[in-house]
Amino acid sequence: MATRKGLSRKAFEPLAEGETWQPYVPATESPTEFSLKSLAFGILFGILFGAANAYLGLRAGLTISTSIPVAVLTVAVFRLLRSGGVGTSVLEANLSQTVGSASSSVASGVIFTLPALFLWGLAPSLLQMTLLAMCGGLLGILFMVPLRHFLIEREHGHLPYPEGTACAEVLVASEEGGSRAHNVFRGLAAGGLVKLLTSWLKVVPSEVDFRIPFLRKGQVGLDVSAALFGVGYILGPRIGAIMVGGGLLSWLVIIPLIAWAGAKAGVPIYPETVHAIVDMSPGAIWSRYVRYIGAGAVATGGLITLVKSLPMMLESFRVGTRQLRERLAEGPAGRVARTAQDLPLKVIGAGLVLLVAVMSLVPQVFSALTGVGPRLLAAVLVVIAAFFFVTVSSRIVGLVGVTSNPTSGMTIATLLATSGVFLVLGWTGDAGKAAALTVGCVVAIAASIAGDTSQDLKTGFLLGATPRRQQVGELVGVLTSAVFVCLAVLMLDKAFGFGTAELPAPQATLMKLVIEGVLQSSLPWDLVAIGVAIALVVELLGIPSLPFAVGVYLPVTTMVPVFLGGMLRKWAEHSAADEDEAGERRERGVLFGSGLVGGEGLMGVVIAGAVAFWYQGPIPGLGLGLGEEALRWIGIVAFAAMAWVFWVLVRRREA
Repeated sequence: MATRKGLSRKAFEPLAEGETWQPYVPATESPTEFSLKSLAFGILFGILFGAANAYLGLRAGLTISTSIPVAVLTVAVFRLLRSGGVGTSVLEANLSQTVGSASSSVASGVIFTLPALFLWGLAPSLLQMTLLAMCGGLLGILFMVPLRHFLIEREHGHLPYPEGTACAEVLVASEEGGSRAHNVFRGLAAGGLVKLLTSWLKVVPSEVDFRIPFLRKGQVGLDVSAALFGVGYILGPRIGAIMVGGGLLSWLVIIPLIAWAGAKAGVPIYPETVHAIVDMSPGAIWSRYVRYIGAGAVATGGLITLVKSLPMMLESFRVGTRQLRERLAEGPAGRVARTAQDLPLKVIGAGLVLLVAVMSLVPQVFSALTGVGPRLLAAVLVVIAAFFFVTVSSRIVGLVGVTSNPTSGMTIATLLATSGVFLVLGWTGDAGKAAALTVGCVVAIAASIAGDTSQDLKTGFLLGATPRRQQVGELVGVLTSAVFVCLAVLMLDKAFGFGTAELPAPQATLMKLVIEGVLQSSLPWDLVAIGVAIALVVELLGIPSLPFAVGVYLPVTTMVPVFLGGMLRKWAEHSAADEDEAGERRERGVLFGSGLVGGEGLMGVVIAGAVAFWYQGPIPGLGLGLGEEALRWIGIVAFAAMAWVFWVLVRRREA
């Protein structure tokens, strides 16, 4: 029987009949894997990047996969330990990144939903947020475990799992030498410094605005944000251009049109109830009118993405349920190789029963619902939706990666279904809104963590990890990071407030509008319909509607640095001497950009902590006392300096 091993290009092609896969570390070897240091560093990096991703999601409405930066940092620390005489292995590093990367999925689900409760004035407690995060994370992992053998092993070569494969390559390359970690550390320092200068010391303006002459209330701007610039490089030029296109449509077309149409109206026009349009700033017009247009566009874009994925989703669900039945029918196997050992099915079943019991019997989970019966109904809705979307998510990320996983669309679909059930039952008050949102929160986290778990298990399959230990590592990652992610969210709300310019919480605001639209019919539907039409037209033109809609929905100042980061990547790759150098520049930039995201996010959480526990109010800053024009130039120069540093590091060849 032929075997195939290594991480060459051929390694990722489908296995031929009778061919078996031999990973980087063979099943016959048993190096250290599940150790105290792998858990400790995984938990530490998970807490740090989970908090950073929470900040990024609340600021920009998107998160990034942290598997690769966590893996690189872990290998760097392990190499230091090894130089000090402490033994380490590549499987320990893999276990550490498995534990650490789980926090990003938890953060995504939390910030996409729970800030809506704060916007309603129904702020949840830390206990409730943590219980919801834990239930969603554990549910997603447990549902994913029985699918591993089929999605990861049997579908090897058919489902590439791009992030998982890239992470395996990074771990092996770092194990064998290299200096990738330098770029992550540099990014962490640079991102933290920029945030310190803009939001704490306040010697650099956090935002630069430019009014457009001869265009009524037309305005563009630039957010002096290292994280958004790094995200732009990671996403690339195409997505960055699409997103800024949506922003320019809002701020150079829609806002001037609204200002022109309302120029002669001396009274407020719904949904605004206080000021006439002529007296409103461009930002106020965006907040009171364009935000609803953007919400309609984003919701439509998310649903279009979901509908386009529907054939794949239904097929994935059909295959997944069939494979699950096969797994149950197989019964206990004989002696199983180390690289094929999963958590026992009886453990999975017991865990699912326990989670349903917790959601039904512990009042703090679905605190808006009184009585075991309503909470049991909510738990059943969670299990049904989570089972479907976990099965779907695990397969979709195998084809298109975590970044393209339509988690937002899945959450919207869950909220629509749950809100519809609650509408029939007459649960249309605050309790019904809060309950629908918390159901959506658990499902969003479950779908998100399933995608992350799939990628991690693919990494382990290529490296020769023990699946059972990785699955336990995922559970540990969820349990340890949930409270810190939720604590970071509470601190950020206390420091900046959700729905503000600093933290607009765009995804949670969208989920809030979806629930209100179903349960209360309180939306300005004419504005929402305009957004729906924009998304449909953009999709018909062959442009991905979701990133364009996000650009319409967010301030253009947020989109400009994303666009510029994407352009820097295009320039860096285009000016490279050959494809190999272009690939090296891409990798260095992605790692440095990930560091920028982490550095700004962590400094944002530190500032939130200082506001909450030290200043007990806004940070005064140094206050240079300069005029608006001088501050504008300081902001431009600071952003240009950051871009220049990025460019120099991307072009520099590592030793």
